[in-house]
Amino acid sequence: MTPVLVLVTASSAEEAAKIGRALVEQGLAACANIIPGVTSIYRWQGKVEEAGEYLLLLKSSREQWEALQAVIQGLHSYECPEIVAVAPEAITPAYAAWWRESVAG
Repeated sequence: MTPVLVLVTASSAEEAAKIGRALVEQGLAACANIIPGVTSIYRWQGKVEEAGEYLLLLKSSREQWEALQAVIQGLHSYECPEIVAVAPEAITPAYAAWWRESVAG
């Protein structure tokens, strides 16, 4: 299993929780942290926009990437949701073992 951290922004706490819970229940993420109070400034359709969002920090695996993306896109309200995976440089052995056991596949 190759661990990845996946970043996803959501429009509301409810949407973030719905996505996070679905991914954990399906074994596609070991954990979903919901971070409130994110202000995003971004370019969309030629204009600079600003919005309050919730950030989901998901612990998943490279092997689950395709299925994880599909679930997020199916549940997300955005036309083009942020779904970005990054590989952690280092993880403590005990946490890595829990992560591995918690992600199906």
